[in-house]
This record gives sequence, structure tokens and C-alpha cells, in this order.
Amino acid sequence: MSTPQKGNLSVMPLQEFVLEGFEGGPQTQALLFALFLALYVVAVLGNLTMIVVITLDARLHSPMYFFLKNLSFVDVCYSSLITPKALATFLSSSKLITFGGCATQLFFFSLLATTEAFLLAVMAYDRFVAICSPLRYPITMRPSVCACLVLGSYCGGCLNSILQTSFTFSLPFCSSNHIDHFLCDVPPLLKLACADTMINELVLFGICGLIIVGTTLMVLTSYGYITVTILRMRSGGGRHKLFSTCGSHMTAVSLFYGTVFVMYAQPGAVESMEQGKVVSVFYTLVIPMLNPLVYSLRNKDVQEALRRLGQRHTAT
Repeated sequence: MSTPQKGNLSVMPLQEFVLEGFEGGPQTQALLFALFLALYVVAVLGNLTMIVVITLDARLHSPMYFFLKNLSFVDVCYSSLITPKALATFLSSSKLITFGGCATQLFFFSLLATTEAFLLAVMAYDRFVAICSPLRYPITMRPSVCACLVLGSYCGGCLNSILQTSFTFSLPFCSSNHIDHFLCDVPPLLKLACADTMINELVLFGICGLIIVGTTLMVLTSYGYITVTILRMRSGGGRHKLFSTCGSHMTAVSLFYGTVFVMYAQPGAVESMEQGKVVSVFYTLVIPMLNPLVYSLRNKDVQEALRRLGQRHTAT
């Protein structure tokens, strides 16, 4: 818990922050620039490819791929929200971000990250209905329901974002405006506050913990029923196909929820800034890069759609 800081630091309205990023000399910064740029390019190209393929291939116009397309869209958005600014700070002596720019980045980052958590839970529910209640699937997951589930995910993300951003930027900040991170996030901003941040930390851990635990329980419950249903199947080929498809989702879910839990839903997360930077790289760049690879490499439908799209492009 942060306490009011004393000394020669005065409480004053800040016009800008300094994103400290990672420590190291010019060579280290150049390596980080190359690493971030490579991860970002792969993430954007991979997710845009998924969006294009799902949009153009009529065989992928199903609830499962509708949710996957929205997941790819969210990944592109929040990688693009963070990475360009981080890349600029690696090669520039000026690491400034305006007060309004920092608040905007935090708002949309929180919105998109929370939306992804809800989307992963929705995707687990979709697989549960498809496998455990196949006859009811077309009615249960009709287009209007799918649209409502996606809209609800964004609304949940927006609500959390409004709470986190308003609580964080209602705090008074000291004259030190150096953020020990490469992005504007709640934990490093709380360390700059000149007031008791206990309420803010309770809001952060309470809401994020509730979201993570709630969505994780939905995922685990869905896949518990799915596993039992698959094991009862007599067809070995059917079991293998379903386990392969669900395994892709579980891989993405484990990576995302694991890193977010380490960052936001454990005691001491606010104090561990160095750990927070590394974890943040995973859920802002590595996971968005891996998601399209995981879903495409382990999904024959996507592979065939890519092949058809390639053949169509070659024919023209």
C-alpha cells in the first residue's frame, strides 16, 4: 500500500509522464526495439490474416469463428495501442507521454484486455454447447445470441476500464512523473500517488480477481463437461479432432489467464515492477502473436481455408 510521500516532492498537477521502459544502454534498447518490432509485426499480420480468412471463407461463418475473429480484432487493437509508443521510447531520448494520452492508453488497454478475458470464456461456452448439446446448438448459439455475447464482453470491459481509469486518475500525483514501465498501467501509476492507495488496490485486485476467477471457472466448468463428453465417444477419430480443437483454445486460455493473474490478482503485484514489465510483454505482444498461430496450426478448418484462399489468389 502506498503512503503519502514527504520531502521536497510537492503535489502538483502533471501535464505529462515519462515512460522509463526497460533499463539498459543503447545496444540493449536497440535489441528490445528489434524484439518488440518482430513480435508486433507477426502479431498484426497473423491476426489480420485470421480476420480476412474468416470473413472471406463462407465455411467459417459459424459462431466459433465469429468469436475467434473478434478475438483477433481485440489482439490487433491492444497490441497497436501499446507497441508503437514503446518502440518510439526505445530509440528516442524523449520518453514523454501526455497526461491525457496516458489516461487514454490505460482506458483502452483495460477495456481490450478485459474484453479478451470475457471472449475466451464465451468461446469456452460455445464449445460446451456445440459438443455437449449439438442438437440445440443452432438455436442456442444463433447469430443474435452471439452478437449479444460479444457486445456483453465489450460492455464488461468498458465498465472495468471506467472504474480502473477513474479511480487511478482521481489520485494526486507527486512531482515525480517517471512511470517505471513501458506503458500506462494501474500498478506503476499507483506508485506515483501522493495519497493512500489502499482503496485503489482493493478495487484493482477485487475487480480483476472477480473477472479472472469468474471467467476461469466458466472455462474450467465448460471443458470439464466437454472432456467427459468426448471420453464417452466411441469414435477415436472424433475424439482426436475435438481434443485438437479444444486443446488450441485451452492453450490460449492458459497463457492469457496465467499472465494476467500474475500481474493483477496476486498480493504484491503493485510492488513487483520488474516482474510486471516482463509479464506485460507476454500479454501485450507474445499472446497476441501466438493466438493466430495456435488456432491456425492446430485447426484443419483454418488450414483448409488458407489453402483455398491461396488457390483463389493464384488462379486470379
